[in-house]
Amino acid sequence: MSLTPYEPFRHLENVRREMDRFWGIPWYGDIQGPRIDIYETEKEIVAHCEIPGVERKEDINIDIRDNLLEVRGAVKRAKEVREENYHRRERFQGSFHRAVTLPGPVIADASRASYRNGILQIVMPKAEPDTRRRNIEIEFH
Repeated sequence: MSLTPYEPFRHLENVRREMDRFWGIPWYGDIQGPRIDIYETEKEIVAHCEIPGVERKEDINIDIRDNLLEVRGAVKRAKEVREENYHRRERFQGSFHRAVTLPGPVIADASRASYRNGILQIVMPKAEPDTRRRNIEIEFH
């Protein structure tokens, strides 16, 4: 008989996997950073990113490279309240980062973004996929 260590949360991983499979979307416990919806039109890929509480555009940074969209920044609270005066604290405050793979190549330089009512919208024009055939030289020793 072999001894295996007891892992009390092992079964939760199975529940998470089953929820992913059943609903077809990641279980909310797995999402790190702001939630992002991505869809495409005939000419563009559009991302809607949920970031409530951002007060200045300098607090958000967007990077697009190699079919990867990265959104990072910080949510700051202007009015400081002493910790002992809080009864409940649920609103997010601090830095965030999220990177998602895009469904296809985009033209990063022609992309544009706008922020309204806590939603960051990023519109990225689709790029033509590079289907040219390439011969890769082998370095042989």
